[in-house]
Amino acid sequence: MSQIGKLSVVIIGRNEGPRLARCLVSVCAMHNAGWESEYIYVDSGSTDDSLEIAAEHGFRVLELTGGKPTAARGRNAGWRAATGDVVLFLDGDTVLDREFVATAAQALVEPTTAVVWGHRRELYPEQSIYNRVMDLDWIYAPGWTPFCGGDALFRRDVLAAVDGFDETLIAGEEPELCRRILAHGGRILHIDVPMTKHDLALRNFKPYWARAERAGHAYAEVAARFAASGEPFWQDEVARNRKRAMVLLAAPVAGLLLSVALRSWWPIVLVLLAYVALVLRTAWKARWKSKDAVTLLLYGVHSHLQQIPIFFGQLRFARNRRKGVRSELIEYK
Repeated sequence: MSQIGKLSVVIIGRNEGPRLARCLVSVCAMHNAGWESEYIYVDSGSTDDSLEIAAEHGFRVLELTGGKPTAARGRNAGWRAATGDVVLFLDGDTVLDREFVATAAQALVEPTTAVVWGHRRELYPEQSIYNRVMDLDWIYAPGWTPFCGGDALFRRDVLAAVDGFDETLIAGEEPELCRRILAHGGRILHIDVPMTKHDLALRNFKPYWARAERAGHAYAEVAARFAASGEPFWQDEVARNRKRAMVLLAAPVAGLLLSVALRSWWPIVLVLLAYVALVLRTAWKARWKSKDAVTLLLYGVHSHLQQIPIFFGQLRFARNRRKGVRSELIEYK
């Protein structure tokens, strides 16, 4: 395919172990339509055998030293060391679909198409209710989009033109980069094909909360970056989350106080009924994502529950910004 002269695959990871090995095997097994390929693994301070695993599979290994081991730093180190015309970014806990690159490459015939991405889904949605609802979170309608996630196919010249990812961000680096790509004249295409399976490995509430809090921090920080620009980004999402979280937190308190004042259970019952109505409404609106009623109900709960840790992530960013300090990396694995 002439639209890919040389493909560079850049995988980032930290202590992924067997998940990394599985990812590397899937990359080596991809359908190659005649392009030259190079494989790069960027490690962010692993203490397991990730470096040895990557080397054994024939990957060029880069180690990040000094500073915070962010995804943005890892991806920048990878694409800057790469020599391909097109760069495929993957996380070390994913499995690449064999046909994705061959299919996605066809979209690069259009010169303004800067980024192509497909469907990411969970590898083990049945392992926990957290994996199960997050699997639906990955589902987006195909077409031109304002941003992509961590797995995507990029033109390398576009990465160079916008100077890659912002390494000061601890999360949300992909949408922030995509915003600059759009301003540069590039477009981002989500195609209706499988791209990767993801091993989220969320099995209890604590990492679920931490992941949502990290998302909230990302929303707030990226929104702040573009607040003074002519084209603000994520301001509406930040404001919407703040309002939803405050209502969700205030409603039960108000219901309890009214119940005590009126000596009746009805205020609390009405609050609970309102919560149930919100969950059912969200589940109904998301029915295009799944045909399983239980999964949709769980997704409805998740969609509202996550607003609280997302809001706390916003508060963390605002607090640290006032103090003039950089936030530490929020890890959930």
